[in-house]
Amino acid sequence: MNKGFGQFEVWFVTGAQLLYGGDAVIAVDGHSNKMVEGLNNSGNLPVKVVYKGTANSSKEVEAVMKAANNDEKCIGIITWMHTFSPAKMWIHGLQQLKKPLLHLHTQFNREIPWDTMDMDFMNLNQSAHGDREFGHICTRMRIRRKVVVGYWQDAETQHKIAVWMRVCAAWADAQDMLILRFGDQMNNVAVTDGDKVEAEVRMGYHVDYCPVSELMEYHNQIKDEDTNALVEEYFRLYDHDASLEDKSTEAYQKVWNAAKAELALRAILKDKGAKGFTTNFDDLGQTDGSHFDQIPGLASQRLMAEGYGFGAEGDWKSAALYRSVWVMNQGLPRGCSFLEDYTLNFNGEQSAILQAHMLEVCPLIAAQKPRLEVHFLGIGVRKSQTARLVFTSKTGAGCTATVVDLGNRFRLIVNDVECIEPKPLPKLPVASALWIPQPNFEVGAGAWILAGGTHHSCFSYDLTAEYWEDYAEIAGIEMVHINKNTTISELKKELRFNEVYYMLNKALC
Repeated sequence: MNKGFGQFEVWFVTGAQLLYGGDAVIAVDGHSNKMVEGLNNSGNLPVKVVYKGTANSSKEVEAVMKAANNDEKCIGIITWMHTFSPAKMWIHGLQQLKKPLLHLHTQFNREIPWDTMDMDFMNLNQSAHGDREFGHICTRMRIRRKVVVGYWQDAETQHKIAVWMRVCAAWADAQDMLILRFGDQMNNVAVTDGDKVEAEVRMGYHVDYCPVSELMEYHNQIKDEDTNALVEEYFRLYDHDASLEDKSTEAYQKVWNAAKAELALRAILKDKGAKGFTTNFDDLGQTDGSHFDQIPGLASQRLMAEGYGFGAEGDWKSAALYRSVWVMNQGLPRGCSFLEDYTLNFNGEQSAILQAHMLEVCPLIAAQKPRLEVHFLGIGVRKSQTARLVFTSKTGAGCTATVVDLGNRFRLIVNDVECIEPKPLPKLPVASALWIPQPNFEVGAGAWILAGGTHHSCFSYDLTAEYWEDYAEIAGIEMVHINKNTTISELKKELRFNEVYYMLNKALC
């Protein structure tokens, strides 16, 4: 699995023209080189910026856009108009561009040189209206893009670029993302299903069914020595009762079987080049043949931590979204996970939702070292003692997201949340988080339900709504953000306006 963003780059293209002479273009080129060098040396950008020169004509613009489309390293283009760059020369190139676009509205010099500024300076430094000319043609052509306004050396400006870069990396990753469904969705559940064809058209990833019988072929080939080695790794990495290492016990055998399941899942995912998967607790193999003796929850927890997308009960949209969350989250400190709204705690201003699942919560969000435990799980086709990692999440602000299929479009629903300290759960040994949806439990939960949100979501402490706004812009999908300013009445208006917009948009197209 790829970690970090070293395999990616973002291209920087400066708009200019030859009206002001060759010397002006040379100066523009020099300034652009210094800016790109400064951005790369800032330490604030996760992806390398590569300067691709000035674009002075329609042919030059079209050439660089086509080149970007065909370069696998390039995940997006930053444009900046140093001088006045007539926008009609950008039309054909923008028609060709398939990569995400960021329009940087900045200036090489921070302040106006009041005492020395002359007409030559004015002719050279025309971002104030050159960027507006470029912005107009993008708007007229309905080009989806992010606009960042600010001085290029300022940390806040660089942060906005960095957010977009992380989203571009996730978007690029999604374009060859394969999600394997081991078994089907849970019977009769609407929210975890959807239009897989339209998802691939709109968001890039591909979803394939994979029979559990094929997974069992890999399971049968796992060597005992490899399973033994992984069990020893578990005991090194996680807190556990010493009795769990007693090889004569059922608990040890359950850990051993869980390790074998992890190796089988890892092997088939690697062989097929998949970046994510789903499981279904009602399909764990045939009882008269090879099968898992327990839900592969421990495997799912560990594979999520490595970056594999995961969705429970066949939820392929969550599996793909979690993979994108993990990609965006690389190098950020606090972690991410697939989660499920489990049960409610009515406690006045501290009313909250317990986030958990049967087992599958990613240890990247753990507040302490996870404990490896074995307990009975009475759900699914295999009701048995089951291995899992047990922990509670960190406290603090975070953001959770889900994608739903509304029939005529996909809607991305984002909710700011506050993770709070839970009470102990001595009778429920699972990984969990406890959060208050913003602006408070009543409004946040009500808004989520009104928007059609799922009971599954993909959570991160480090990502914010800005990431999701950039993602929705690139994907061309609707986004609803539930935050500290949300009211139910205003949300209802937004949802109604959005419905009209997308119905009209579809009719016009």
